[in-house]
Amino acid sequence: MHRSLILIAKIPRGKVTTYGELARITKSSPRAIGQVMRRNPRPDLYPCYKVISSTGRIGGYAGCVKGRMINKKIKLLKKDGIEIKNGKIDLKKYLHRF
Repeated sequence: MHRSLILIAKIPRGKVTTYGELARITKSSPRAIGQVMRRNPRPDLYPCYKVISSTGRIGGYAGCVKGRMINKKIKLLKKDGIEIKNGKIDLKKYLHRF
């Protein structure tokens, strides 16, 4: 199992991290982290919906970049108490660093 999955399980409720932050801590690349998130075998244990772009944009979810799955990601983020304005999350307020 990739270390990034273990790390995202430690993100507190109401916080997100970025592909770049996970890449930095695991000495990987943001694209590689995206592939790990895409192949996440247990999204119930490893909440990959909490991983977003370093610009604050939502990014992809379950291999999709638009449509029903992105709406599901947005719904999960909002359920966690994360505000999304104009398709972005305020990283100054919600970013979790490792």
